[in-house]
Amino acid sequence: MGTSVQVSPLCGVYNENPLSYLVSIDGFNFLLDCGWNDLFDPSLLEPLSRVASTIDAVLLSHPDTLHLGALPYAMKQLGLSAPVYATEPVHRLGLLTMYDQYLSRKQVSDFDLFTLDDIDSAFQNVIRLTFSQNYHLSGKGEGIVIAPHVAGHMLGGSIWKITKDGEEVVYAVDYNHRKERHLNGTVLQSFVRPAVLITDAYNALYTNQTQSHHRDTEFLDTISKHLEVGGNVLLPVDTAGRVLELLLILEQHWSQRAFSFPIYFLTYVSSSTIDYVKSFLEWMSDSISKSFETSRDNAFLLRHVTLLINKTDLDNAPPGPKVVLASMASLEAGFARDIFVE
Repeated sequence: MGTSVQVSPLCGVYNENPLSYLVSIDGFNFLLDCGWNDLFDPSLLEPLSRVASTIDAVLLSHPDTLHLGALPYAMKQLGLSAPVYATEPVHRLGLLTMYDQYLSRKQVSDFDLFTLDDIDSAFQNVIRLTFSQNYHLSGKGEGIVIAPHVAGHMLGGSIWKITKDGEEVVYAVDYNHRKERHLNGTVLQSFVRPAVLITDAYNALYTNQTQSHHRDTEFLDTISKHLEVGGNVLLPVDTAGRVLELLLILEQHWSQRAFSFPIYFLTYVSSSTIDYVKSFLEWMSDSISKSFETSRDNAFLLRHVTLLINKTDLDNAPPGPKVVLASMASLEAGFARDIFVE
């Protein structure tokens, strides 16, 4: 008798909403991601609320709000109590992302959907796995094996492979096959004819894709042009996801051009974020790992970027052109919103 697989999208289909999927394998219920967005509208979680208490395991793919933002609320309010699995970077950086979200929301509203304690509670028992580690479930999940594989989009970001009786279910969202400054690309050849493939089509209709080198050059030229005429540049960013690649792009450009314009990375958790990232070199690209092995040079010992955790320090910075990377990217809340409004 074959393996029974049922897939029920809870959020994140036919639109750009956060990601959350219910996958049942022979009656064992996986929640694949537990995403929310920067609006934190509880009505978006109604489908999840109907099944949260039946979940047997949660697999998190990326350390941003769209993939794990609802985890504290779901555990506090919706009856979600299943064990959670993630890589170490997704666990640590996801925790910091939620801290930043909470502190940002508290500045603009009486935010009471979850607290810092709720965030700690949701993340304290996450079971951390390494890439390609086969983890055998027990009890109700006997016979099921889960394994995270490199997704190539964010640090620690994972494509999840779930296997039972030789049948594979692959959950591959927000993956990138191209090597970047701080990440290796995914290797799709690792997955051969899965029984079920769950993926996204976020850029499917985006046909005008320029090469990353040309895109980066255009981006950096635009920033340089504004700085050189005395302007300031605000880059709304996420807390601990794609911003890491952006920081390395700016670091490299500033070194090559010998710029003296200051760069500030402003979130409530910027210092903690970079401290953790500096310890995650084994999760990064081969070039970063090899550089550290040969010269002990850590790519995230940022020489041109100043880390700030409050806006007062930015307000007290010397006058003149500057680049500020600040959360949140959506401008719904956070330091980026404050600066933009000013």
